Amino acid sequence: MPELAAWQQEWLREIDAYAIRHADEAESVAQFRDFMQDHADAAERELAIGHLTGAAWLVSGDGRRVLLTHHRKLQRWLQLGGHADGDVDLVAVALREAEEESGLHDLAIEPEIFDLDRHWIPDHGGVPGHWHYDLRYVVRCCGDEQFAVSEESLALAWRDIAAMIGSIDYDESLQRMARKWLARG
Repeated sequence: MPELAAWQQEWLREIDAYAIRHADEAESVAQFRDFMQDHADAAERELAIGHLTGAAWLVSGDGRRVLLTHHRKLQRWLQLGGHADGDVDLVAVALREAEEESGLHDLAIEPEIFDLDRHWIPDHGGVPGHWHYDLRYVVRCCGDEQFAVSEESLALAWRDIAAMIGSIDYDESLQRMARKWLARG
């Protein structure tokens, strides 16, 4: 096996730390670990089978609400986030995406992975279907909560986190993050 790049080693350290905190997610952790280990170029959008993405669970200052986007291409309510485009620092990617997609700038990010989600992105606009290996981080809004809708979104909205649990308006991935957030107390 070839020697791993420094960024791959860092990714794997972060995944291993996540695995300790979330032992019940061993299957998901293994998928991420294998992908990161096998692909030094995992942060590149051009990796056709899939690539790493960075996302933000962007919570309000009081910790009771999360900012979601009604995604223009996918036509669903999702957390903010996007492609790494070659940036191997997924924490920086998540923070950048949160700022770009919300227009908010007084944000603070927690550096450990909050959630992992591997999901299929269907064919769209000539881009073949592929996997997103989404690393999600908690981002806190530390100031003004007046957001600006970017061209990637149809809308943005602050949503009550507790009300997300069991709601048909949110997929399992969002509900899982809501449960994780509420479990933190």
